[in-house]
Amino acid sequence: MTHRRDFLRAGGAAFAGVTLPQLLAGTEAGGEVSCIVFFQSGGACQHDLFDPKPDAPPEIRGSFRPIPTAVPGVHFSELLPRCAQSFKEFSVIRSVYSREAIHEKAKQYIFSGSRPNNAFKHPVYGSVVAREFGGKNGLPPFVVIPNRDISADAGFLGPAYDPFITGDPAKKDFSVQDLTQPLGVGLEEAQGRARLLAALDEEIRQVEKSKLVEGMDHFYQKAFDLISSPAAKQAFNLGAEPDALRDAYGRTTAGQGALLARRLIEAGVRLVTIFHGGYDTHSDNDNSNKKLYPVFDQAFSTLLTDLKQRGLLDKTLVFALGEFGRTPEINHSGGRDHWPGVFSVAVAGSGVPGGQVIGSSDAHGAAPKDRPVSIEDLGATLYKKLGIDFHKEYRTVGRPVKINSEGTPIRELSA
Repeated sequence: MTHRRDFLRAGGAAFAGVTLPQLLAGTEAGGEVSCIVFFQSGGACQHDLFDPKPDAPPEIRGSFRPIPTAVPGVHFSELLPRCAQSFKEFSVIRSVYSREAIHEKAKQYIFSGSRPNNAFKHPVYGSVVAREFGGKNGLPPFVVIPNRDISADAGFLGPAYDPFITGDPAKKDFSVQDLTQPLGVGLEEAQGRARLLAALDEEIRQVEKSKLVEGMDHFYQKAFDLISSPAAKQAFNLGAEPDALRDAYGRTTAGQGALLARRLIEAGVRLVTIFHGGYDTHSDNDNSNKKLYPVFDQAFSTLLTDLKQRGLLDKTLVFALGEFGRTPEINHSGGRDHWPGVFSVAVAGSGVPGGQVIGSSDAHGAAPKDRPVSIEDLGATLYKKLGIDFHKEYRTVGRPVKINSEGTPIRELSA
């Protein structure tokens, strides 16, 4: 296999599926609704986000005051002034809970809607979308910005459905490595190499039947579609955007990532995940969040405004969420620890009513008070919005496995 990789070298493609992923397989079909997942990696604090507790004791409420939103009677943390003003564009669920408190398992859980187990790894939403609908306009169906988390991959579906990795769009020299041929190698020559490779490897491939090799075959088959696609080159070109809009999103990884996500969705990518890290504040919670949350506030609110102005919000489902929340009580280091008991999730687009609060947490933000929403419910909602049967089954380890188990679509998120 090393010889095959070294021989082709189209677009600097990496072998293990972490730069130009093999999920490029698929045909143009289905999937009228796209999805953007803005992931708050580490677990955002519900108190400092969408569910402030001003009447709780100081060690619970923290130092951030509540501010009014565009909807009378609803308050967010003062760290989110832009989201507060744009609240009529999205709903907030204040009663989501998880059953996992360790980062890796909690991420696998919320990325797939299925609780992790030791027998196999469930595919994440983007990989299921890639499997069901395939690519469009020469673009990969599933993209991650800026880097893939180890918890977010195709699981038992195999590397053919792993995500495409963009790198950091906030870097001044940002470019997607796999959209250009190596120096001195033209597209025609690269295609010739691929044809020769196919001839040389025909017998080897008959022996090498595995998900990894099948994934690589998908990669080799579709890589040229990407590097020769005008739509792909344009979609990844952030320089085509006016400076004023780039500034509005924020010249941060999260801000430019959100702008890139909008461009990719507009061009035909079906699901984009933006990873925004730093939320695991076991110490110095206040100072960390003063820097972190305004970045999210700017990027997320601008994304919704931009999508709406372009007529894309009605056909783009947008989630903002982390793997769990933070402890109600501030610890001795001035931080908050992992807390799956309850946390908040924002949802917009694809017919989701704006200005709506679903469920509530108790007085300390420790547990759902009413209308508890499970991770499985979030998954069933996502699949239903995207036009995928959430009762669908795949097969692995010799038995059928549901892509979503026990989940019920959240009725309040349908207009």
